Amino acid sequence: MKKISIMGSTGSIGTQTLDIVAHDPERYEISGLSAGANVELLIAQAKRFKPAIVSLATKSDADAAKPHLPAGTKVVYGEEGLIEVAAGTDADVVVTAIVGSRGLPPTLAAIDAGKMIGLANKETLVTAGHIVMERARQRQVSILPIDSEHSAIFQCLNGEDRSAVNQITLTASGGSFRDRTRQQLEGVTVAEALNHPNWSMGAKITIDSATMVNKGLEVIEARWLFDVTYDQIDVIIHPESIIHSYVEFADHSIIAQMGLPDMRVPIQYALSYPERNVTPTNRLRLAEIGKLQFREMDFNRYPCLRLAFECGRSGQSAPAVFNAANEVAVARFLRGAITFLDIERILETVVSRHEASDMNDLQMIAEVDAWARSMAETV
Repeated sequence: MKKISIMGSTGSIGTQTLDIVAHDPERYEISGLSAGANVELLIAQAKRFKPAIVSLATKSDADAAKPHLPAGTKVVYGEEGLIEVAAGTDADVVVTAIVGSRGLPPTLAAIDAGKMIGLANKETLVTAGHIVMERARQRQVSILPIDSEHSAIFQCLNGEDRSAVNQITLTASGGSFRDRTRQQLEGVTVAEALNHPNWSMGAKITIDSATMVNKGLEVIEARWLFDVTYDQIDVIIHPESIIHSYVEFADHSIIAQMGLPDMRVPIQYALSYPERNVTPTNRLRLAEIGKLQFREMDFNRYPCLRLAFECGRSGQSAPAVFNAANEVAVARFLRGAITFLDIERILETVVSRHEASDMNDLQMIAEVDAWARSMAETV
């Protein structure tokens, strides 16, 4: 029996993780759950999976949930609550499915507690990849990627000589507006941006897919996960999202991982690794797909991806600034305060006004993060 805690249990990755657990209750058990403000869904999840502890964003949310939780389930709240769910249970695996940089402290706490990490929070490595990977190495903790692209690369590299890797290529669907020109992006609505053609994801990640920021964050995450240079990372548009990513080796052989666009596959692989178990997903039938398409990445069309590469190569605090500014810009767009194209304008402006510097601890990261957020709210 593998015991699991989930940070972000009411989000897209969290609910699909619980679907995997429900599909195989003899193999998995839930130790802890954390959510934001979705009290009703967390209560329903707690009643079904009976975790030892749950966490909500605020004390008022925790107080509202407490009378409705199963007997014996402890309720906590805030950042301290997140850390308790991540590090204070008997979980073997902690799935980090929180969106944004607030996933960093509980992830580090889980690593310090010796928990294996199922990583679905790319911002953790974007903002502090040097700290997280070194801490995991010191504690001998495995970090298994849950993003479909990084899971694909992880599977393609399984058993291979890392020194023989020539290039890794992340595939991108192109997002909600992949068939629109830049001129056609003028005045697009939030509803249009949230209409992803292939994947069912949360609002923030769906917007990031449309701007290609999501792929930029994945590029930076891949650099840390697989210890490669930015020159060894490529991105290609693949509208069908069937090939989830691939690796080219020194002999120019390519190994790709394929499947229907269903996040339950990479989630389960992270939970069951090194085993492969039956999933509640559909089979890929290539004859029914018929053909697969690929397009070279156009960095003029997707300037946010170009900026992500630039920030990654700059290193130090630049990726954290890029991420924080984007979180604020996307939030402003979702509440109707700015236009879709303003997102990239804000990112370019904030990054251009920042001078990259070393970040050796969480306090320094927090200060840079706060500066970028403040700037992104006003430009």
